[in-house]
Amino acid sequence: MKTFSQDQLKAILVAHSEWVKSGGQKGDRAYLKCADLERANLEGANLEGANLFGANLFGANLFGANLEGANLKRANLVGANLVGANLEGANLYLANLEGANLRGANLYRAYLGANLEGANLEGANLIDANLEGAYLEGANLEGTILEKKEEKQTFVSSVKSENTLRSEIEAIANKHGMKIVSLGLELL
Repeated sequence: MKTFSQDQLKAILVAHSEWVKSGGQKGDRAYLKCADLERANLEGANLEGANLFGANLFGANLFGANLEGANLKRANLVGANLVGANLEGANLYLANLEGANLRGANLYRAYLGANLEGANLEGANLIDANLEGAYLEGANLEGTILEKKEEKQTFVSSVKSENTLRSEIEAIANKHGMKIVSLGLELL
């Protein structure tokens, strides 16, 4: 594992931020493959598109970090703080996130074939995330967002059968002391 001093890591992050802002024209992409970043403070760091393959991020603070499109395949994120982190489209295949805190993290379209045992995913965005092969035993999934909510249902009859609608209308009528005498439905 490659180790970095705090000054070296800071220089890498500055060069990477410049690389992201310039669309790859200036600076350098962060290449932290197999880096030893145990307990590193990377709060709010911009690591968009960074290569962290096999990196040791055990107990690292990545609170609010931007890891969009980052390669975290086989990374060790045991006990890492990823609260509010942006992991949109990140590759976390075979990563170890045991006990990691991902509360409110954005994992939209992330590849999560990872160990998430005991991880906190409360309120995390998992829309279109690939969970194939993910190990979630003991994980907190309370309030996780798994699919987009529709703004409104414009064509109810395509979703509910006539009998279901009749039952619902009858329940409403009964609640108001009325009964249905005649009910007819037809598709437009």
